[in-house]
Amino acid sequence: MKNCRTLFAFLLLAVASGALAQGSSNPPASAPAQTPAAAPASQPAPTLGSTVDRQVSSYEKLVVGVAEAMPEDKYSFTPASLNIPGAAFKDVRTFSQLIKHTATANYFYWGAATGEKPPESIKGPNGPDELKSKAEILQFLRDSFAVGHRAAKMLTAENMLDPVQFRNSTVTRIYAATNAVVHCGDEYGQMVEYLRMNGIVPPASATNPTR
Repeated sequence: MKNCRTLFAFLLLAVASGALAQGSSNPPASAPAQTPAAAPASQPAPTLGSTVDRQVSSYEKLVVGVAEAMPEDKYSFTPASLNIPGAAFKDVRTFSQLIKHTATANYFYWGAATGEKPPESIKGPNGPDELKSKAEILQFLRDSFAVGHRAAKMLTAENMLDPVQFRNSTVTRIYAATNAVVHCGDEYGQMVEYLRMNGIVPPASATNPTR
């Protein structure tokens, strides 16, 4: 009987050892395959048109930003009203005239590049007299930048030096498209001063105080 028990224990040990050996011989489960990261979408190569359009967008943000920041009751503001001793602000434009003048120039410059005629309501350098409210003036400004985007996007290396008619002179298409941006920079600098004279920080300076 004792021999039977010994034989039975030996058989159990043999079976357990075989199972352990079989388990250790199986190859480890492979780790799940890593999905390769998606390649970043390639940006389209810049073109003449897209480069100028980027400039238009930059000044659109700046100029529209200050026009939105000025309260409507300050649209009639002119530095002459401050009576600063020794200052020379007589007959300078009001804030609303600055905005309408900028938009008017936009229409003429960019319209020359696209072949579009400026709005018939423009009778002088300060734009339509009938535009009085902030909302009307802002819309006039935004519409002028829409012409700028069209002018920029139609620029190519082949047509940029084509002659276009700007008022009473002939200029190149790229001159008309880019000089509007230069003019926007000039007027923007004045608008910023008008805001600061009224205790308003220009939007672009809120995140970058050096501007």
